[in-house]
Amino acid sequence: MKETSLALALSTLGFMMAVIWGGPLVRLLRYLKIGKLIRVEGPGRHFTKMGTPTMGGVMIILPVTLVTLLMNGATVLGVDVLGRSVLLPLVVMISFSILGGIDDWEGIRGPRRGLGMRARTKFLFQVLLAVGTALVLKYMLGVPEVFWPAYEDPIPLGVWYVPVAAFIIVGCSNAVNFTDGLDGLAGLISATAFAAYGAIALMQGQVFLGRFCFTLVGAIFGFLWFNVHPAELFMGDTGSLALGAVLGVVALMTGQWLLIPVIAIIPVSEVLSVVIQITYFRLTKGKRFFKMAPIHHHFELMGWSETQVVQRFWLVGLLFAMLGIAIALV
Repeated sequence: MKETSLALALSTLGFMMAVIWGGPLVRLLRYLKIGKLIRVEGPGRHFTKMGTPTMGGVMIILPVTLVTLLMNGATVLGVDVLGRSVLLPLVVMISFSILGGIDDWEGIRGPRRGLGMRARTKFLFQVLLAVGTALVLKYMLGVPEVFWPAYEDPIPLGVWYVPVAAFIIVGCSNAVNFTDGLDGLAGLISATAFAAYGAIALMQGQVFLGRFCFTLVGAIFGFLWFNVHPAELFMGDTGSLALGAVLGVVALMTGQWLLIPVIAIIPVSEVLSVVIQITYFRLTKGKRFFKMAPIHHHFELMGWSETQVVQRFWLVGLLFAMLGIAIALV
């Protein structure tokens, strides 16, 4: 109970820190004209969002970084608040945030204005960061490699763990990135997934990881204060790549990464919709399976309002997150 109380308190602290500095950040981004460029092929209603400040992921990254470092610094005084195990997801979060920030900047002010970093270049850096993270998980932290439902002991994967872990990190990073297309969607879905994995970590006795997850939840809620419809701020790749990657790392650290398709059903569905759309388009020589991908745009073009899509997707995500926790308890 004590561990849960501190985790929830850190969540509140993360929220307050994000909200307090959120207003000045929005004004600074507007002053610097760090505004979102809307794709021409996107739904027409999105053109009203042109120029909305982006790169808002820093609103999440900074509070989580400060809280984590300060709590670890408290160990110098003999107060065991956070552990070294959370330093890896923290480094991953910052690294992918920098990569996403470069992508955002190139898309706004760089030579590839409106496009961002080349997809192959971004993917290469994602893979390199993911492989390095997977090696640390296996050979330095010795995390449980995978839990099978109803089976008590973790199952070793041997040499296959590193490529599997790298695939999960890159996949989650891109999945949340695809989800980030509507006001509040990526934030709500990510916060729900982190709350679920934070609960699983606490139940496993990984109290430091659980506290880190709930600090993230609070900071994301603080970001959502400015991101709910109509959004004053977008997280951009600065936030979405980082949140997805660290979600993959958290899942790997609990050993419950098989539950990602359940707990993170919306991001997984988003990336699968893109894969299905591209594959079907090529096989049929120009026909489309969905009206538009990722799938949240498909429902928009079917007539759902942006708010309806976000709320219904979040309800599905919340229910499946609870189902994921239930499966982890089996």
